Amino acid sequence: MKISIKETQNPTILKFEFPDFITQNESFEYKNIDEATNSPLAQQLFYLPFVKTVYISGNFIAIERFSIVDWNDVKDAVAEQIEDYVKNGGVIIIEDVLRPKKTALTVYGETTPNPSTLKFVVSRRLTKIAFEFKNIDETAPSPLAKELFQFPFVKEVFIDENYISVTKYDVVTWEEITLEVRTFIKQFIENGGTIIDENHVVADTKQEKQQIKNFDTLDTTSQQIINILEEYVKPAVAADGGNILFDSYDATEKRVKVILQGSCNGCPSSTFTLKNGIENMLKDMLKDNDIIVEALNA
Repeated sequence: MKISIKETQNPTILKFEFPDFITQNESFEYKNIDEATNSPLAQQLFYLPFVKTVYISGNFIAIERFSIVDWNDVKDAVAEQIEDYVKNGGVIIIEDVLRPKKTALTVYGETTPNPSTLKFVVSRRLTKIAFEFKNIDETAPSPLAKELFQFPFVKEVFIDENYISVTKYDVVTWEEITLEVRTFIKQFIENGGTIIDENHVVADTKQEKQQIKNFDTLDTTSQQIINILEEYVKPAVAADGGNILFDSYDATEKRVKVILQGSCNGCPSSTFTLKNGIENMLKDMLKDNDIIVEALNA
């Protein structure tokens, strides 16, 4: 048996691939030796001082290292150790060890009008309220978003209902990273990872606007605009991995201000959508040709 060594987009993670599958439709992640009670091989790997995390899935073992070493200095020795372990009859996974039952789910990627953003659709509900994260410092409410920002190519993360929109930097193409991101999201959720931790959700003006708690105190036109956005616009932009929030309406200027999130934010076609889609819809439904729609973050 020969182990193949494969690099990933994350320079700290290396994959050691087997010629055959080593797990049956299951994935495992171990952060330390105590978590690896059902994997004697993972426990052995943690005796290496540079091993930070061990992932076992399909036909590979992926290892995340600490920065005390460079993979070029140790990768061949690690591959040889894994090969010798298996040749000598070592057990990779003990199937009958009790462990938290994972939720089987599917995750697939969908393109969006924004070429920098891909929408990863999950076969279960993730959150009742949309969350947007511009950087890792904003991710206290979402361990999943925090982990996604560990990938150097991740620029922004948006989570809503049953999907996660990831916006990347231009240093890589989606063809290079889609499978890696999709697999990571799937394994994170299946292994019981927290998507949104409500204990860490703090008051946020954007979230408050989305919930529109002061709806009853708004003027009639603002209420009509919100209803139109909720019923006609949000489902359309959600299908493209984005979201739109009502910000305000100025009756004097007839100006509607909105906030774009997810794939809509920074999308090349967002200006066209605002002017030729949303603005025209509001003009028609409100019977007012002077309505102007402006995105605060377009």
